[in-house]
Amino acid sequence: MMTKLAGFLSSFRIRKRVLAFADAFIVVVAGLFANFPLPLYAKSIDRADQFAIFFLSVILCFSSLLFFGAYNKLWRYLNRYDFYSCAKGVFTGLIATHFFFYLMRGVLYWQFALAQAFIACIGVCLFRYMFRNAFLSIIETGHREALKKRTMIIGAGNATKLLLDEIKRSAIDAKNGQLTSKVLNLNPVCLIDDDRYKIGKKYEGVLVAGSTRDIPKIAEQEKIDLILFAIPSCPPKDRQIIMDLCGKTRLPVKILPFVGTLLDANVEDGSTTYATQIRDIKVEDLLGRDPIKFDNKDIRAYIEKKVCMVTGGGGSIGSELVRQIAKYNPKQIIIVDIYENNAYDIQQELVMEYGSSLNLVTLIASVRDYFRMNQIFKTYHPEIIFHAAAHKHVPLMENNPMEAIKNNVIGTFNVATLAMFNSAKKFVMISTDKAVNPTNVMGASKRCCEMIVRFMSMQKDSNTEFVVTRFGNVLGSNGSVIPLFKRQIEQGKPVTVTHPEIIRYFMTIPEAVSLVLEAASIAHGGEIFVLDMGMPVKIVTLAENLIRMYGKVPYKDVPIVFTGLRPGEKIKEELLMNEEGLKKTKNKLIFIGKQIDIDTSKFINELWKLKSAASENNDEIAIRALHEIVPTFTTPEKFNKTILRKSVSEEQKS
Repeated sequence: MMTKLAGFLSSFRIRKRVLAFADAFIVVVAGLFANFPLPLYAKSIDRADQFAIFFLSVILCFSSLLFFGAYNKLWRYLNRYDFYSCAKGVFTGLIATHFFFYLMRGVLYWQFALAQAFIACIGVCLFRYMFRNAFLSIIETGHREALKKRTMIIGAGNATKLLLDEIKRSAIDAKNGQLTSKVLNLNPVCLIDDDRYKIGKKYEGVLVAGSTRDIPKIAEQEKIDLILFAIPSCPPKDRQIIMDLCGKTRLPVKILPFVGTLLDANVEDGSTTYATQIRDIKVEDLLGRDPIKFDNKDIRAYIEKKVCMVTGGGGSIGSELVRQIAKYNPKQIIIVDIYENNAYDIQQELVMEYGSSLNLVTLIASVRDYFRMNQIFKTYHPEIIFHAAAHKHVPLMENNPMEAIKNNVIGTFNVATLAMFNSAKKFVMISTDKAVNPTNVMGASKRCCEMIVRFMSMQKDSNTEFVVTRFGNVLGSNGSVIPLFKRQIEQGKPVTVTHPEIIRYFMTIPEAVSLVLEAASIAHGGEIFVLDMGMPVKIVTLAENLIRMYGKVPYKDVPIVFTGLRPGEKIKEELLMNEEGLKKTKNKLIFIGKQIDIDTSKFINELWKLKSAASENNDEIAIRALHEIVPTFTTPEKFNKTILRKSVSEEQKS
């Protein structure tokens, strides 16, 4: 009701008409009040003259008020000068009324004219003064109600009850004029829950209208503006199913975080703030697994008071490594990166957050340059090295194989060798699932890096623990498919997927970095750590879910175009090679893959041959040498043909 009234009064044209009608009414009532005591001290006015004076006073007062600008003011900005304008308008209008009446009838009721003018002037000004605040209150209340979105809440559990209670308290605060940032713009219309005993019941006055399968139908019936997913502990597979149903409504979806990340707490004034944690749904919510938790105590134990160096420290993984290391009170952090812009960005971010309390050194250097890296080691004596510097873009490295070999292979050999020569405690290399049975130069170069780390760990006179961490695609990293999809959707372009059957493992940047840190904390040297990342995700499914998150329909509102596999691209990535077994760790989602022993003398000769070919920029010889040093390096055509054949066979069996 208030929303409709506010909407009616919000129109300036309507407000002018309402004001004009009120002024006319006040002028007539002023005339009646002025005429009532008139016989006591003057000649009374007959009915015909009364009607004529009232008619003229309404017309001329309206014209006079219009002339003085009494109808051109916004009520919220009325001041004393505007009241003067109203008074002048009324007096002028009534003087004109009685002047014209005298010309028409030859009679002047001057006592009546003065009384009417006095009463009308007070009435018009008083009306504006009294109803100004009432108008503003109606408008603001109406606007608040209009801004509230008709919300469907999925889940009728404890999280929803807390949220509804907060919304209720915020509404009471709003009515009492306590307009704080906590006043919510949610109007809970209905709840959804699969518990049949809850359906039909009310929680805080909000009805549980149906189950999750009814989401599209109820959303249309109730004219829902927003869907809020409020089952923080929902199993990942169920979450995916519910999100697919929400996607059919083409409505925006927001989510309460996982139970583990909900802030219970009380802010400074002691009140819960669950509503402030409502956020947009993210792609990682659709990965089909819970977020991975790590043991911060172990990480702190080996990071604290240590000199930590991160190569590629300005990149997606490297910068997050630096952020997380900074939380564990290291003795010093050394950022090494060849790209100054990224290095500068993370440097400034940490300076703003920690100031002088963090001992931070930012160096521009290339891991290819052995002598420059040696200078860094001799100067800063890093104890723990996280080697994240690498070229990772598959198609670009197919076209520039020399750069992948120089940067990834030679760079890793340089840093690992210097770590051993300078007796660093640990060397942790960031690897990728593309290193497993590689079909491209980038993957083969990273597999060669893993072999280098294994080679170093087999050196008996080494005091350094060498470890590899291997994981899949990282959401939101530079070159990741998700930012590309988002740009395409936001710009109204088709979403491009290379192949309808392409499958990838995904993890978030914080998860990837936490894996690296925990692996380093439990490593004893020679291990390759692999993360159980749940079921692999079809890229086309990821694209469809992302389109739905924007409230659009895949293939209808946003086309999905299949562009064909890129050079060196696999249909399906793997996390383990056939020779590698898995050993459990205390974290049930982190496994140790059995490292494959290598012939050290043969390996070093092949590595030297590869380095020489890369130095001569001879693509053909270098790629041939890469195939020799990495026996599992195969062609994408051969690999993808085998995978597709297996996929067809499995479908036929099922």
